[in-house]
Amino acid sequence: MSASTLVPVFAALGDDTRWSILAALGEGDASASALAQRLPVSRQAIAKHLGVLQEVGLVEPVRAGREVRFRVVGAELDDLARQLQRIGAQWDRRLAAIKQIAEDL
Repeated sequence: MSASTLVPVFAALGDDTRWSILAALGEGDASASALAQRLPVSRQAIAKHLGVLQEVGLVEPVRAGREVRFRVVGAELDDLARQLQRIGAQWDRRLAAIKQIAEDL
């Protein structure tokens, strides 16, 4: 995932409702209707939020008979976690260098 890809993903995750939807889907695939029963949001709003999450590659639709369920795309979340780990490691190195400079003074 490049920086240009991360920005829309973080923008999508910056919404509390989308975060709640992603967390609910982490427990298992669900339709927009099923999610609307679990969350305090209308089915239409859930569908719009799922569209945003799908657009950034975090969820995908899966047909189950006549129903469309959504599932989390684990590979994308793993990639996102690796990116965050790299960023965290870079900051840890920078902070360690600053600490060393301060201690040497």
